[in-house]
Amino acid sequence: MKSISRPAESPPREGRRWLVLAVLCTSLLLAGLDLTVLHVAVPDIARELDSSGPALLWIVDVYSLVVAALLIVCGSLADRLGRKRIALSGFALFGAASLIASFARTTGQLIGARALLGVGTALVIAATVAIIRNVFADDRERAFAIGLWTASHSVGTTLGPLVGGLLVENFHWGSVFLVNVPVVVVVLAVGLWVIPESHNPAPRRWDAMSVVLSVIGLGGFAYGLKQATAPEGVTPAVVVGGLTGTAVLVWFVLRQRRIAHPLLDLSLFRDRRFSVAVAAVFACFGSYVAMLFLLMQWLQESRHLTPLAAGFAIVPLAVANAVGATTAPWIAARLGHRAAMTAALAVFGVSLAAFALGPVGEHYAALAAVLVVAGFGAGIIMTTGADSITSAVRPERAGEAAAIQETSFELSSGIGIAALGSVAALVYRLSLLVPASFDPDRATAARSSVAAAERAAAELPEPEGAALLASAAEAYGYGTRFALGVGAVVLLGMAALTCALLRAGPDRAVRA
Repeated sequence: MKSISRPAESPPREGRRWLVLAVLCTSLLLAGLDLTVLHVAVPDIARELDSSGPALLWIVDVYSLVVAALLIVCGSLADRLGRKRIALSGFALFGAASLIASFARTTGQLIGARALLGVGTALVIAATVAIIRNVFADDRERAFAIGLWTASHSVGTTLGPLVGGLLVENFHWGSVFLVNVPVVVVVLAVGLWVIPESHNPAPRRWDAMSVVLSVIGLGGFAYGLKQATAPEGVTPAVVVGGLTGTAVLVWFVLRQRRIAHPLLDLSLFRDRRFSVAVAAVFACFGSYVAMLFLLMQWLQESRHLTPLAAGFAIVPLAVANAVGATTAPWIAARLGHRAAMTAALAVFGVSLAAFALGPVGEHYAALAAVLVVAGFGAGIIMTTGADSITSAVRPERAGEAAAIQETSFELSSGIGIAALGSVAALVYRLSLLVPASFDPDRATAARSSVAAAERAAAELPEPEGAALLASAAEAYGYGTRFALGVGAVVLLGMAALTCALLRAGPDRAVRA
């Protein structure tokens, strides 16, 4: 059946298009906020819902993995069904899922609600880049609008733990989701009024097999990665799930290279600048979100801070990240993208190494200095990398590049938390000293999470219980340091690759 071409909708009036941008920036701000707002509530959730370590990882990053898996699919739907319709539908689903999550009473319910949040976010993000391109006809205004929209994600991500700390300190942990609902209601009301509808008159064919392969591949890979560090160890089901997911992802890539209308156009990666920028953003944002997750747990479990105090403790990271993001264009203009990205990756990596190897946790001043350096470096990488990704392609393909950029952000956060969180959980499990009187089942339960160790300690006499609590705090500190050390190695390796791959020869652009 031939698709029916629709006349292009005219952009809204001067004042209204900036109101459209405000609505769309709010969408990405909420998406970034929900990526990290739960980090500070994890200890409370673990205690109330009796969630294991792997289950907590699923609660935290099933959201980002669902977003990453569905972004490109939802972009195709938006082209066909209408960008405004898809974006507002996503907002509505996001609000409903937030309401469900706030009243979840089991681990499974919370994981399911977080997955629904991811579906809603994917619908919103996939439609908004095309809406911006339709609303802002001027190239300079459009570049500014896309940059501001992208920056909203970083702002939301860094504000998440602070907002979460304020809410968890004074209310039930479900309030971190409930706060989304009134914002969504306002956004829906304003969006219905100001956002113009638009379609792609000749949308690309939708390859259903690619959709299925991407979802199964990501799910299987993430399952294997997370469950590998479960207290019961690596089981045949975990091995089969992980290997199957990896194989399906390889099948997905091969299919994209073979079919005429791929779900993910891999030809964009022929441009060295584009592919290196995507890899740098992936390594940076994955390490950044994983660092936020691990530090929020470490501050509460090992340093015994309240949720609010832990949220305020990382304010230097948020401020430095904003400064790095806003000064990145100035720095890149003077040093060049290669030097700026290489230096920023190295600075971020060295800061994580300082935390892993030095006595940073003993004094807050030292921790704050590390957070400032890490946040500044990460801000430069995210902004400079995003600019390299979108500027490396033809203007008409900026939407595809933006979709890959956002997929990289979301997928890296999920993989980063899964990978480094699993490393921390494994080291915690191996480092925890349990009383000799524990039978194997009780010992396994205590090693599943700090909350489980606290429950086990409550059943012991005072000296043994206090010793188990101290061992749990120390073991979690070991796990956090080791995991951030792994992140440092990844970032320093990426810095070396960026310096080497962008050193010689012109980029093979995909502009032709």
